[in-house]
Amino acid sequence: MLVWAGRTADFKAAIRSPRSIGMAALTATLISINWAIYVWAISVDRTVETALGYYINPLVVVVVGAVLLGERLDRLQIAAVVLAAVAVTVLTIEGGKLPWVSLALAFSFAAYGFFRKTLPIGPSQGFLLEVLLLSVPALGYIIFLIANGQDHFISSTGTDTALLIGCGPVTAVPLLLFAFGAKLLRLSTIGIMQYIAPTMVFLIAVLAFDEPFGTTQAIAFALIWAALAMYSWSMFRGRETRPAALAAK
Repeated sequence: MLVWAGRTADFKAAIRSPRSIGMAALTATLISINWAIYVWAISVDRTVETALGYYINPLVVVVVGAVLLGERLDRLQIAAVVLAAVAVTVLTIEGGKLPWVSLALAFSFAAYGFFRKTLPIGPSQGFLLEVLLLSVPALGYIIFLIANGQDHFISSTGTDTALLIGCGPVTAVPLLLFAFGAKLLRLSTIGIMQYIAPTMVFLIAVLAFDEPFGTTQAIAFALIWAALAMYSWSMFRGRETRPAALAAK
């Protein structure tokens, strides 16, 4: 795509910059941690926890934007963050430990969004750089699995191989679009849009995977949904009042 669009100059400059390589290595590591936890959690029937993690993530992004980028929060937004904290507390008390899967997913993706926004390279160029950096350890791991007879790519059925190949574009296209969005939108705006995906994951977990969803989980999710509703209302209200304020001037 970069060659076809004639946009390889920035990429060539980036691979000669230790700072760009270092930042891309950091973002690649963060997204790898996020996906590794997500894939593992799905495989061990903890999909509901992943949905909660991605529900919490937008509010974590809001806090990151406020603390590190100086984006101001109003009272509704602060109340939304507090409700999210209460939800995590409820789950911690009920389970006797922190919901580490949810928190790890939320914070790792929030960190990825922050550093990806500050990566000094275009979205598609940065994506290519991340993929190239990850391909080295990934290829080594694939060779290790094949050598030990544990791979599911070469020795598996044609259907499994096709599904594994299909995971490539299904994963890459959203990440590429996210990279473009991270460059063009406010971090808080990116955060609030990201609760579309966890809704889909939550429905799949409960309706398709038939995972347990008890009273405590219902309370925690209700708190998170209320927090997201409050923050969404705050954003929409801000968009409506801002043009009016400008017109008054």
